[in-house]
Amino acid sequence: MASIDEERSLLEVEESLIQEEVKLYAEDGSIDIHGNPPLKQTTGNWKACPFIFANECCERLAYYGIAKNLITYFTNELHETNVSAARHVMTWQGTCYITPLIGALIADAYWGRYWTIACFSAIYFTGMVALTLSASVPGLKPAECIGSLCPPATMVQSTVLFSGLYLIALGTGGIKPCVSSFGADQFDKTDPSERVRKASFFNWFYFTINIGAFVSSTVLVWIQENYGWELGFLIPTVFMGLATMSFFFGTPLYRFQKPRGSPITSVCQVLVAAYRKSNLKVPEDSTDGYKKIFFPLISCLN
Repeated sequence: MASIDEERSLLEVEESLIQEEVKLYAEDGSIDIHGNPPLKQTTGNWKACPFIFANECCERLAYYGIAKNLITYFTNELHETNVSAARHVMTWQGTCYITPLIGALIADAYWGRYWTIACFSAIYFTGMVALTLSASVPGLKPAECIGSLCPPATMVQSTVLFSGLYLIALGTGGIKPCVSSFGADQFDKTDPSERVRKASFFNWFYFTINIGAFVSSTVLVWIQENYGWELGFLIPTVFMGLATMSFFFGTPLYRFQKPRGSPITSVCQVLVAAYRKSNLKVPEDSTDGYKKIFFPLISCLN
């Protein structure tokens, strides 16, 4: 009997040790940078959040530093009419709100949130550099007005400017839908204490967005009006570079979720299959006709 009791006690000790070891790791299916289950003490949680907050604050400062005063730039520097300037800016901003659909699809189905943010941040920064060059290099911006004569932008000047703007639009499409979700990935949803911290994370996340937007809407607009567009666009470009660097610096501390597919992909597969079967003739025997029509549609999802 004594030996049986000893074996039971040893089994209980082993089970308790196993449970304690399991609690050391995140249990929500995330992995660390090396592809292993992440340790809670060394990855994610609030340790990873400062890098995400800095990234979002600097990126929003860069974006609004361009967007808030862009109509003025078109009218004063490119000699556009108010109607033409408003049309260009509204088209660009509309593109900025459409491209997140692309970024979300790529992140969910293929690359994951981390690599989507990383790659699109590089595109974003490239666009910022092109925009800054278009406002700084004499040959890339229209000449100043001579009296009432204001020369329009040349084809090359317009190409550089709009290339920069739409690279920014593409870049923000990969960042905007992913950063907040990537921040949420740093908290284990199976851990009650980390679920509480996740709610607090979103409060601070949106606070950093507003800080970036406030600084760009006040300080940067004032700099652009009083010190010129060269400096006014250079500062947002520097901050976008800082945003990208901050994001990469936190890489060893992040927790990563693997891509799990996007519902948009399944919807598109159904639409394509339905289109291909649109000319299919319905058999006279309706008892098994549904098998010939709907089984090919459903099989594309498997």
